[in-house]
Order: sequence, then structure tokens, then C-alpha cells
Amino acid sequence: MFKRFFSRNSAPLSGAPAAPRLKVYAAESGYVYHYFYEGYRASTAPAETGTEYVFQISHDRQAWRPLAVFLPEAALPEWQQAHARELSSTERYALVKMALFQAFDQCATPSGLRNSVRVYPADVEILLEKLGVE
Repeated sequence: MFKRFFSRNSAPLSGAPAAPRLKVYAAESGYVYHYFYEGYRASTAPAETGTEYVFQISHDRQAWRPLAVFLPEAALPEWQQAHARELSSTERYALVKMALFQAFDQCATPSGLRNSVRVYPADVEILLEKLGVE
């Protein structure tokens, strides 16, 4: 489901909270991840448009590293057409956060997490259904 997104984006982040909130997620893998949201930016990849949401993550609260979740615009039309509406910015963030949790759950070890997670069209319905978004 997840694939490393090879583009390194250097555009500044938007939407960062004034005071980042440290959050915790206990993954199915048995690891407990600490993370906080840094913000988002439009993708600068020449091949496709989308939004990159950046989180700082740690499994030991000692070593922190960025992990981006890429939401391509191409992942959304099928869901939006089936539900006759567009996703709000809050719903897009919730979708991305669910994809982050799914990555935590699916990686056997923290070192298995790459620099980026990608949301695919097939994931959108499943992840939004878990949130109760219709």
C-alpha cells in the first residue's frame, strides 16, 4: 500500500500549529510512536499534483525524524464522485493521519518506515470509512 515518494520538497510548510502537540500512537507492531504535526505544502513533483503533510516521528523520544504523507489529487476523484462532494481540508488531514497510523501498524520495526507514505485511491474509501466520513 505504501511506497516511498522520491521527491524531496523544500517549499516552506503551511498550517503548522502555533504550539505543536506531542501525540502518541500504540501500533499493532507493538511499538509506541510519538509524533507531532509540522504542516503541509503543495507537491513540487513534476509528475503529479498533491499535498505533502509532514510529521516528526520517534519511537524512543530520543531520535526524531520527519515522515511525510503524500496525498495525490488523483487519489480523491473516485471517492468524491461516489459521495457527490469534495473532502474538506479537515477531512483530508484526517485521511492523512489515518494513513500515518496504518504505516505505523504495518511496519514491523521503526526502521522500516521510509521518508514518505503515499495514499493510494484504493485506500481512501477504507480509511475514511474507519473515520465515519460519508
